[in-house]
Amino acid sequence: MARAATTSDAFNAIAEPQRREILLLLRGGERPVTELARDLGMSQPQASKHLRVLREVGLVRVRGAGKQRLYGLDARGLRPVHEWVGGFERFWNETFDRLDEYVRDLKQARQEEPPDDDDQ
Repeated sequence: MARAATTSDAFNAIAEPQRREILLLLRGGERPVTELARDLGMSQPQASKHLRVLREVGLVRVRGAGKQRLYGLDARGLRPVHEWVGGFERFWNETFDRLDEYVRDLKQARQEEPPDDDDQ
């Protein structure tokens, strides 16, 4: 029986920590699979397998350069992830804005309180 695809979109692809590490390394520019494998401490076949998944979902591009194949980041494929995470960023910003307002209200209320007899 054929094995099911390990991923179908960017979310599934980046769920794997080693694939995220590959993407981080590729932010610095194109690299051959042997260099990626070495830097990640994995075999070349393991790195190739991860690169294939990343390529299939559009996060990595490959080009020939002589006898080497160079892999590069194609961050356009991360747009759905960015948009999804952006919703949480708005949530947290609004939450912190409400917290700031609450703290300002508390400070103002303390300034408006008459002094206690103990303070005199």
